[in-house]
Amino acid sequence: MGYFNDLLLLFTIYSFLGWALETIFASINERKIINRGFLNGFVCPIYGFGAILAIQSSKWISNIFENPFVAIIINILTAMILVTVLEYITGFLLEKIFDCKWWDYSDNAFNLKGYICFKYSLLWGGLTFLLIRFVHPGILKVFFLIPTSTKGYLVAILLLYFIMDTVKSVKDTLDLRKVILNYSNISLNRYYEKIIQYKRFFLAFPRLLILNAGIINRDIRSVLNDRMDKIKIELKNRFL
Repeated sequence: MGYFNDLLLLFTIYSFLGWALETIFASINERKIINRGFLNGFVCPIYGFGAILAIQSSKWISNIFENPFVAIIINILTAMILVTVLEYITGFLLEKIFDCKWWDYSDNAFNLKGYICFKYSLLWGGLTFLLIRFVHPGILKVFFLIPTSTKGYLVAILLLYFIMDTVKSVKDTLDLRKVILNYSNISLNRYYEKIIQYKRFFLAFPRLLILNAGIINRDIRSVLNDRMDKIKIELKNRFL
């Protein structure tokens, strides 16, 4: 049970760090705060899973290769493959569920169906090196200072949170999918309400904006821009 608790806590830490990295990068790029996550909370689970895969494979590889240099090279290559496969599976499943790519690397060289590309595989390799050599050892020093009983309470809270957030996010996603794909059977007002309600998905994953593109009164980008224009007018009238 202690091993499971440690894994879940580490998963949460790296999911948060991944979310922070993605959010900072996207916010600087877009010049506004963007929550770069599928879940509502401040986590990107794909980073948590990727980090756990890299850490676990690192332990296995270190036991096989005695030479530290060889071990770290094999480690990076293994993690690159594992995380790239994870990214491919995630992208594939999201497209199958939503009928749209949530990200697309088609413009990058050596990509596979737009889900993965060599450039980002190299990035995962670089992040793995930093994780194994610097980040993880530093986190472990603090991590092992936490009492076992405290870890147990934290795990119970985190499990409840992840279950609730995942269920809600999946429900929201499926609801949004239904609204977008069946737009002709939904009133215009309800369609607008749903698009605005789930705005965070479009901000986090701009590729989704191409859904229903060009369809009169159903173009998602137009709906969101129209909403922003109305908010600006309301604020202007309120303070002038």
